[in-house]
Amino acid sequence: MNLTLGEIVAACGGTLILGKNALSGDSVTSVTVDSRKVAEGGVFVATPGQRADGHSFVASAFSKGAKLALVSRTPRELAQEMPDADLDKGSYVVVEDTLQALKEIGEYYRQKLDIKVVGITGSVGKTSTKEFIAGVLSEKYNVLKTEGNLNNEIGVPLTLLRIQPEHQVAVVEMGISEFGEMHRLSKMARPDICVITNIGQSHLDNLKTRDGILKAKSEIFDFMAEDAKICLNGGDDKLIALQEIKGRKPHFFGMGEAAAKAAGGPCEVTAVNVVSKGLWGSDARIVTQKGAFDVHVPLPGVHMVLNAAAAACVAELLGLTPEQIASGIGKIVPLSGRTNLMRLPEYTLIDDCYNANPASMRAALDLLALADTEKVAVLGDMFGLGEDNADELHRQVGAYAAEKGIDRIVCVGERARHMSDAACGGAKDSRCVSYFPSLDAFLEALETERKRYVPEGSTVLVKASHAMEFDKLVDYLKKMGTASLR
Repeated sequence: MNLTLGEIVAACGGTLILGKNALSGDSVTSVTVDSRKVAEGGVFVATPGQRADGHSFVASAFSKGAKLALVSRTPRELAQEMPDADLDKGSYVVVEDTLQALKEIGEYYRQKLDIKVVGITGSVGKTSTKEFIAGVLSEKYNVLKTEGNLNNEIGVPLTLLRIQPEHQVAVVEMGISEFGEMHRLSKMARPDICVITNIGQSHLDNLKTRDGILKAKSEIFDFMAEDAKICLNGGDDKLIALQEIKGRKPHFFGMGEAAAKAAGGPCEVTAVNVVSKGLWGSDARIVTQKGAFDVHVPLPGVHMVLNAAAAACVAELLGLTPEQIASGIGKIVPLSGRTNLMRLPEYTLIDDCYNANPASMRAALDLLALADTEKVAVLGDMFGLGEDNADELHRQVGAYAAEKGIDRIVCVGERARHMSDAACGGAKDSRCVSYFPSLDAFLEALETERKRYVPEGSTVLVKASHAMEFDKLVDYLKKMGTASLR
């Protein structure tokens, strides 16, 4: 959107140093923190990382066509650190803190835009709800959405800076782990529509209680637009207490009569007559203040119907017709690592390994229980629950797995031993519960006793917090599921 070098300097308060062989022209094409993704005429932001310092890749970014590098060290200092690097192919903006500068540039850019921004947060279901909302809105508008897991203080400004003149709506996922973080995200995104999916048990190590989570998530309202709309889950006991926010009455969405009544009256958008189609989705009727219409939700799990209701709530506020809403819901496809159902020759795999907390674990087990085959749950550690809560919350998940009648329960990780203990106590046959202290230990066992843990013809759920790296397990099971188990 015609972001110039001068605007970048003004937005972040940096110092512009022109390179001797810099590309001509004043405007830039894109912004990235990954030197491998630099585009011709783009900006490379040199960020400090856990594994490497982005300043080490400035020369590489210039060689790929970057026009500008946002750095916290001068070109002279970089030349002293890397005497053999070609650092003259581009220009520099020198700032004290590159991450802070990125946020300031993102905030400045957002305020240039004449576009509707939908901001989405919540403890569970942010990404799925984002996909539903973006998919439905795409029936009428040119939509940009958050890609991957770019929902934090780096991801949100990068998402905003991807908005191009042709985009009419941006759907921005906003994730946090501490107080004040959502305040900063809201300051950048300035949402026109704020969506909160739920208040669950996540990031309790910093936020302590669900009331703390509600307070932190509610910071999304700090910088919402003057005429902003608010969409909340009417079935969440914490969110229904928010009957007025800065003089605005929220729009509630929900599922079933109980959720509708819990919101102090009928939800504006409610999913009723929900009929599960097992692992292959659900049918439902969406009832709004403007009428009612039938939808098919193609993703497994009744909780996905609530995501569809959230999308319908937002879509009605942005003028979509019932036909457009139903069409968009019916086209939703699963994301890798997020309730991605794969029917392989040897078994059916439910890849839900991107992340986990107690609520999403229970939802995933509810989904697995729908299978009409032998059911296998491979569950790993959940992180971010706080030392005071973690062991008990893991025990609750293990007990719930046994309660749902899961045939084989495999618990993996240090915390998961509490899952295993509780599952053994509740299972009809404790011999169907296995525990492994690490993923490597379980993968080793699969090499020799695969049929014991993953029987042919079974349905296998894989779920844990992202840091457990269960994507490796999914890759292994995908490979083995297409090979003969003989």
